[in-house]
Amino acid sequence: MSKEYIDVKGAEEHNLKDLDISIPREQFNVVTGLSGSGKSSLAFETVYAEGQRRYIESLSAYARNFLGQMDKPQVENVEGLSPAISIDQKNAANNPRSTVGTVTELHDYFRLLYARIGTPHCPECGREVGEQSAQNMVRRVLELPEGTKAKIAAPVVRDQKGAFEDLFDDLVSDGYSRVEVDGEEFDLTLDRPDLDKNYDHDIDVVVDRVTVSPEARSRITDSVETALEEADGALKVVLPDPPEDAELGGAKARSTGDLAGESDDRLVVEFSEDLACTHCGIDFREIETRSFSFNSPHGACPECEGIGETKEVDEDLVVQDTSKPLKDVFEPWSYNRTYYRRQLDNVADHFGVSVNTPFEDLPEDVQEAFVWGTDETVHFEWTTKNGTREKDERFEGVVPNLERRYVETDSDSTRDHIEEYMAVTECPVCEGTRLNDQSRSVYVDGTSITEVNEMSIGDALDHFEGLEKTLDERETKIAEEILKEIRARLGFMEEVGLEYLTLDREASTLSGGESQRIRLATQIGSGLVGVLYVLDEPSIGLHQRDNDRLLNTLKELRDLGNTLLVVEHDEETMRQADNVIDMGPGPGKRGGEVVVQGTTEEIEACEESITGDYLAGREGIPVPDDRRETDEALTVVGARQHNLKDLDVDLPVGQFTAITGVSGSGKSTLMHDILYKGLAREMNDNTSVDPGDHDAIEGIDNVEKVRLIDQSPIGRTPRSNPATYTGVFDYIRELFAETKLAKQRGYERGRFSFNVKGGRCEECGGQGTVKIEMNFLSDVYVPCEECDGARYNDETLDVTYKGATIADVLDMSVEEAYEFFEHDQRIARRLGLLKDVGLDYMNLGQPSTTLSGGEAQRVKLAEELGKKDTGDTLYLLDEPTTGLHKEDERKLIEVLQRLTDKGNTVVVIEHELDLVKNADHVVDLGPEGGENGGEVVAAGTPEAVARAEDSHTGRYLRDLLPEVELDGPRSDREKQAAPATDD
Repeated sequence: MSKEYIDVKGAEEHNLKDLDISIPREQFNVVTGLSGSGKSSLAFETVYAEGQRRYIESLSAYARNFLGQMDKPQVENVEGLSPAISIDQKNAANNPRSTVGTVTELHDYFRLLYARIGTPHCPECGREVGEQSAQNMVRRVLELPEGTKAKIAAPVVRDQKGAFEDLFDDLVSDGYSRVEVDGEEFDLTLDRPDLDKNYDHDIDVVVDRVTVSPEARSRITDSVETALEEADGALKVVLPDPPEDAELGGAKARSTGDLAGESDDRLVVEFSEDLACTHCGIDFREIETRSFSFNSPHGACPECEGIGETKEVDEDLVVQDTSKPLKDVFEPWSYNRTYYRRQLDNVADHFGVSVNTPFEDLPEDVQEAFVWGTDETVHFEWTTKNGTREKDERFEGVVPNLERRYVETDSDSTRDHIEEYMAVTECPVCEGTRLNDQSRSVYVDGTSITEVNEMSIGDALDHFEGLEKTLDERETKIAEEILKEIRARLGFMEEVGLEYLTLDREASTLSGGESQRIRLATQIGSGLVGVLYVLDEPSIGLHQRDNDRLLNTLKELRDLGNTLLVVEHDEETMRQADNVIDMGPGPGKRGGEVVVQGTTEEIEACEESITGDYLAGREGIPVPDDRRETDEALTVVGARQHNLKDLDVDLPVGQFTAITGVSGSGKSTLMHDILYKGLAREMNDNTSVDPGDHDAIEGIDNVEKVRLIDQSPIGRTPRSNPATYTGVFDYIRELFAETKLAKQRGYERGRFSFNVKGGRCEECGGQGTVKIEMNFLSDVYVPCEECDGARYNDETLDVTYKGATIADVLDMSVEEAYEFFEHDQRIARRLGLLKDVGLDYMNLGQPSTTLSGGEAQRVKLAEELGKKDTGDTLYLLDEPTTGLHKEDERKLIEVLQRLTDKGNTVVVIEHELDLVKNADHVVDLGPEGGENGGEVVAAGTPEAVARAEDSHTGRYLRDLLPEVELDGPRSDREKQAAPATDD
């Protein structure tokens, strides 16, 4: 065994065929091949899993008790392994409390910085807040010019009602004679103040009158300490005739001359041993790192509990159609007609209107009264079994009624019903910043931590670059290491192309590619050497322009002395790699072998390699001969959500449109937040969705339905699989129920379901495996002893169709099942659709939880294709080429073209240029990401976009459309399709 290689012997995980391979260490290795050829089985389930398992087994049994374990992969031996780190496409977090700042750990460093050098301010008056020791207070008094006269007082009562006769008695008995009450001085031995007990009062005990001088230090110290003891840590220093510009060392002061009956120059300075605003009387908690955590009660906004959003009843959801009569206009009240009809009848009588009047025809003040309630009382009268009952009271209003009942009810059904009419809104208390008012009022260089969180990564890097210049010497020394770490992490994030992300963005809204690049940036920052990094398609979601930065980052990791094993289809990534491993030759059971390994030149030279065919140009995805044309369009008007800058966008109906642009340019916002949610609200009357900010979507009459086919899982349990999701399993179970033996035994279709009792194995609950908990070792999943992994009981497995049991069918690949059921058109048609989208290698019974995002999206696409097609459907897809080899991508493009040919409208977000060049219409957003994006840079045919000088997409498209030149002549077809302004 050479230390220069990771040697894998006898790998048989999933479809790997007793594979032997040597992977060069400290090199950039790419594993490629058709979908389902065994790439992930080699990289993740074998090499990474074994490296992780060995590392964990090196720990003590006690430590292993607390760590998640990995199953031992099916491999004879792996030698030359390093500690392994996996960076996959799983979302950074689904917790609404997780943000870009928290998952990158930047927020932890911000919290530390603000806790150590932050300056608290009062959220009410804005004054700086501080805490001082008695010695510090004495020093500040002694900083006054010598000869200054001062009163040292203890504020024993502040803003409290009472006559305080007993307090005055106690003060006299303790030896005090002079007090200031509400700014006026009294001698308690001569004339006690007569206070009105119904008003608030301030009472300060005058402990001493002193003249400032070095010789008076001891006396001033004693008086200050006495006053602090009397007033529980508070102190007032009153200067009846202060010197010019007296500030007591910068302490905050306020003039009270008018109240005291003295000159306007009288100055009162308040001190506190506690952290408090002595001006507003607000006490502050000690500033700690947890004070800036919205996941801690010490820092979270009490209203939204650190979420930044609250649910409120939305008037627009309560009153959806103002043309309806008053009696029917309030949607939430329709389910309890008798009680609420009586309410409406009485209020209508009060205002002298009819319940049959359309709501929009009512006077505005009457509309307002019904929605929000009345100030005056209303006479309510209703009939019961015991006669007529009456009462006069304010009408609560529909919206306040719903809000109150939502809080008070114990009924889940009532809460669910009211939630249908609630919208998620920004928390009105913290304005979406998640933190409480005191935490938001701590500043470093005049900037709060919430202002930092609202910055993009690029802006935050600029902010922290020059921060030391504005800090004093002490602050600089404390913050030096913290700022170094913050700048490094922000720099790594910018390096992988994420400078457009804002730090307060929810982690759950990140794409798989963005999440993966965040983890990649974290690893670069760790500076580890000798590590094996296994990555899953890091180029996903990246525009070609940003891909170069990503590749530089990967090579930087390699140059540190690490080994990279990257599963990838991107051509440029393969060309930049040191070593390419091409798996195949086919998908599923026809894969699991190494077709060729070496440099890209060696891959190109191998005629058995489909990857080589595409790299060498022997195969390719052609540009279509014709582009579809149409006069109809869906038009998004005035889109302003997130970074979209009041966009008007035309999406041609009956065409295949690609939305492109650099990362963060606004593609997902346009498709998901505006287009899909807006249409779902309008077309499906779906009040649970809250579209992004826009004026209108015009041309809705041109489409009948809208379908979003994204990369979310098709099921959240192992019981869901492609066969059940697409509905093909229902037809298969029907065939088994129609067999002779099944009819003899009276078995119906449900007998062949592994999800219900009767036909399934009850030992494993129809799952086929049983989990054995191993305490400090990894849990082991073993085939169920009762059914031997078949999922069904023996009686069910007695039934066969063409010699195969129902369990045998679930173990078939899509391709095998297609041939097996080719005579049954219902089954063959659906399986054919799975083949068409490139999933012929997938087993029918493969648990949905094991599918990649791209595979899940293609299963959904096949399921959509299987529905009865009427045309006029709008299909929205988000990066459908995810996880696809060029050969599989070609098949997908054919499917999308077929969908469009049937009269449907297909809109995709996509970076893969071979798909973009096949679109009829391209909308290119940009020009950059984040705040510098959100505009339409170019729109038209791919040829028109390729000519757009400012389009990053166009620049790369020119290489695939060689007949297009920036200023060259155009074909007749291009002249017709391009915008009139594009000359």
